[in-house]
Amino acid sequence: MSEAFLNEAAGLLGPKGLTTDPVDMAAWLTDWRGRYTGKALGLASPADAAELSALVRLCAKHGVPIVPQGGNSGMSGGATPFDGGNELIVSLRRMDRIRTVDSAARTATCEAGVILQVLHEAAEAEELRFPLSLGGKGSATVGGLISTNAGGTQVLRHGSMRALVLGLEAVMADGLVLDLLTPLKKDNRGFDLKQVLIGSEGTLGIVTAATLKLAPAIAGRTVMWAGTASLQDARRLLLLAQDMAEDLLEGFEVLPQHSLEAVLDYLPDARAPLADPRPWHALIELVAGDAETAARLPEIAENLLSTAFERGLIADATIAASEEQAERLWLIRETISPAERAIGPAMQHDISVPVERMPAFVEAAVPQLEADWPGTRAVCFGHLGDGNVHFHVIAPPGRERVEWEASDGKAISAQVHDMVTAWGGSISAEHGIGRLKRDELARLTDPTMLSVMRAIKQALDPQGLLNPGKLV
Repeated sequence: MSEAFLNEAAGLLGPKGLTTDPVDMAAWLTDWRGRYTGKALGLASPADAAELSALVRLCAKHGVPIVPQGGNSGMSGGATPFDGGNELIVSLRRMDRIRTVDSAARTATCEAGVILQVLHEAAEAEELRFPLSLGGKGSATVGGLISTNAGGTQVLRHGSMRALVLGLEAVMADGLVLDLLTPLKKDNRGFDLKQVLIGSEGTLGIVTAATLKLAPAIAGRTVMWAGTASLQDARRLLLLAQDMAEDLLEGFEVLPQHSLEAVLDYLPDARAPLADPRPWHALIELVAGDAETAARLPEIAENLLSTAFERGLIADATIAASEEQAERLWLIRETISPAERAIGPAMQHDISVPVERMPAFVEAAVPQLEADWPGTRAVCFGHLGDGNVHFHVIAPPGRERVEWEASDGKAISAQVHDMVTAWGGSISAEHGIGRLKRDELARLTDPTMLSVMRAIKQALDPQGLLNPGKLV
């Protein structure tokens, strides 16, 4: 059966569209974090939606499971095959055309394999921008970002991918092409099917193209760094920034002193933004889309910090005097994860709770975990403005990674997820469920919600061939 399928697939896709060479497939069999490595029947790379449609119908005919894959930069193992060797990886990387950039409508229509950095450059050429960025922008693809409902540091102002997708094209499990690319501000023709597909991690359909919302190019920005005595004060500073800067506030990130010190140890040329250590730090960015507003940003920033000082919310602060200084401040934030990994093994959690409850959650959860697991260090950093922090629990010194993750680490993650659920939060804020959190989702999710999700999966993919074993 496998040989018959591969022969038909080879005839359909041609030599550029299918490989079974272990060397060619090797890089795509392991997830970005190195947690999962699988085997595959082959690696298919269709050239367009029509080829993908025919391939999906062929897979349905032969009962071949499909693992859709974009840039293979996901954080939850959602694009990695299992080790049975019977799954077909379907790469969207050849589908990489930017079909249109409409300056008047401020939209871009592009295929799923377009790399995020390429989309940024295409928008910039039209004096626009796509307002979502992340560390993996050089490899992450539009289709993958949509399938995982990716976030990032600009969600506070612009929302996650769910808010930026205006239209969608996808190949469904029966091979039919669902064309919802035309963006309409008002459309009440039943279910919003594109929203059903966004964040479904390739389990309901394979995204092939999208119409995306663009924003005006940046005419100017001001970046600030402030030290606070507590996360509660950082939250009050966020509220103040929202009041005083309104929709100019694009980013508000927080990190503890421990994370700053880890970065300073990791980057040889890095310097502390402030003269003295502070328990917590806030990285704040204001962005303007026109020259007149851009000229006012320094004054708005100075007034914000002055008011924060007067109210006792910050103890020290600095404003980047140049783009180079602004980039150095952001580099500190973007280097936290590798710097923490250099310290030793850690269980990394991508969690959210209601924004107003995040400081209290961190203040309760961190000491509880460190008391229950002596020798560990709990560290939280990230997007305070949208209630999402990366909650890392670092192993005691000297512990071996694989052994610790499989024993204490697994129990620690379960405890973190229990805490988050008890606080009304989510065990996955922006990285998806994939293989990593599938069992935890089943354990902790409301049974009715899980039942509805499984019913949708059964209705749209009755053979269970689209990314099996992931999400639900």
